[in-house]
Amino acid sequence: MRHQKKGRKLNRTASHRKALFSNMAASLVINKRIITTHPKAKELQSYVERLVTYAKKNDVHGRRLIQSKIIGKLSKSVANELIHNIAPQYSSRNGGYTRVIKLDNRKNDDAIKAIIEFVALKTSDSENEDKNEGKEETKVINEKKDK
Repeated sequence: MRHQKKGRKLNRTASHRKALFSNMAASLVINKRIITTHPKAKELQSYVERLVTYAKKNDVHGRRLIQSKIIGKLSKSVANELIHNIAPQYSSRNGGYTRVIKLDNRKNDDAIKAIIEFVALKTSDSENEDKNEGKEETKVINEKKDK
């Protein structure tokens, strides 16, 4: 019986699981949304939410905790992204920073796919797109007036 044994093993060794979650968390922080299998997404959700909580504290200890969880060269850039861009947007939210959305099954092995993304995250890309959309609308309006 598996009483008091939290988390999925995902058929990997401990070191492989550690590397997997570190890489997936870095990808999620950089890209803001990734597609993976549903069990991996559910496990990654608690991993990333803990990192965002560390980042919300905005101190050296939180930064070092994030860098210890993210392995490799990306640890500093991921910590900076979390602390400066992502965590301030969640300052009034207590948990629930990510969402998992189920997709259809993968064709070759019928594994359930899922999207994991940050909830209500405003990125600079979306702001630029909004500005560009407004410019295109004004161009269309101006062209109609000219005719």
